[in-house]
Amino acid sequence: MTTATPAQAPRPALLAKAKNVVAVASGKGGVGKTWFSITLSHALARAGRKTLLFDGDLGLANVDIQLGLTPDRDLGGVITGRIGLMQAATRYEEGGFDIVAGRSGTGSLATLPAQRLAQLGSEIVDVAKQYDQVVLDLGAGLDRTVRVLAASAGTTLVITTPEPTALTDAYAYIKVTHADEPTADLRVIVNMATNAAEGQRTYGTLLKACQGFLKISPPLAGIIRRDKKVAECIRRQSPLLTKFPSSDAAQDIEGVVDRLLG
Repeated sequence: MTTATPAQAPRPALLAKAKNVVAVASGKGGVGKTWFSITLSHALARAGRKTLLFDGDLGLANVDIQLGLTPDRDLGGVITGRIGLMQAATRYEEGGFDIVAGRSGTGSLATLPAQRLAQLGSEIVDVAKQYDQVVLDLGAGLDRTVRVLAASAGTTLVITTPEPTALTDAYAYIKVTHADEPTADLRVIVNMATNAAEGQRTYGTLLKACQGFLKISPPLAGIIRRDKKVAECIRRQSPLLTKFPSSDAAQDIEGVVDRLLG
């Protein structure tokens, strides 16, 4: 095993991993990744799983903003060594799960030294022992912070939408992650689909590219239908499963959880 230099992040395939950590990733912003992470965590908690949502969008965190929270402790204290990762967890009573909030607008978190970043990944794996499920909301894109933190996850859900640019960037994420770690458990979520048929067509397009160029077939983990109730809940800073538990998107998220746990 080679030792990483300060300028070089460790190879993701060599880092610690926990099967109960689910990373939520996307090749680009604007695909509903953070909303999905929040709602997935809520659905897991409703299914009886002790759940932690970790805001891993270092530098552009917004889980707390979407939920209207002002936590006393966040990831900034962990990075500086003032508190441990478990101490940074805040209970979100309305959703029944814990949150480690990020630190929005702090560029230093997005440029962590490689070894500190790898250590943070190991801390996530350690904290995961205290939970049934950990949901890791990653930043958009393919930079080293995303790739190293994603390496701690047993499963990665790659979010796309029917938009061509979202599909292109989702494929890029899958390609780079597969190159880093050929055995990575990558699954696809199609968000904001007009209906199930459009979701299936979107997945089929991505699957064809993965099979043709990468020789892999990442499975479909779920289709989330476009739902006006989602935007309403984001504006109200309220969870969808509390306000509109019978909405289309809520039912689709519950289906994702059923497959994930089943």
